Amino acid sequence: MFEAASAARQNAYAPYSRFKVAASIRTPSGSIYCGVNVESASFPVGTCAEAGAIAAMALAGERVIAEILIVGDGDALVTPCGACRQRIFEFAGGGDPRVHVAGPGGVRTSFSLRLLLPHAFGPNLMPP
Repeated sequence: MFEAASAARQNAYAPYSRFKVAASIRTPSGSIYCGVNVESASFPVGTCAEAGAIAAMALAGERVIAEILIVGDGDALVTPCGACRQRIFEFAGGGDPRVHVAGPGGVRTSFSLRLLLPHAFGPNLMPP
């Protein structure tokens, strides 16, 4: 997953922040899907790397994230934003996927999604 995300990260579109991020998802089938951040001069319409990877997974017909890895630069941990934590939860399939956070040198740490998004609101709470 790290190698796939690292390679994908080179194609991120980050002309404003110059902060390239990539994500890779592994599904229960073993398939890997990647996404990168895509910025826009109108900042709210940019796309996070995690959202891109989830879109690629959904396009391929898969619906469950077994684990996800996010890679970015800098000394700080590049964890998913709140919106992406919710997106990951939506595709967790009722499980608690591992969220791996990496820098250019490799994985720095891993979290359970439930640790990153406690008391999450999801599809199971929606009325029929």
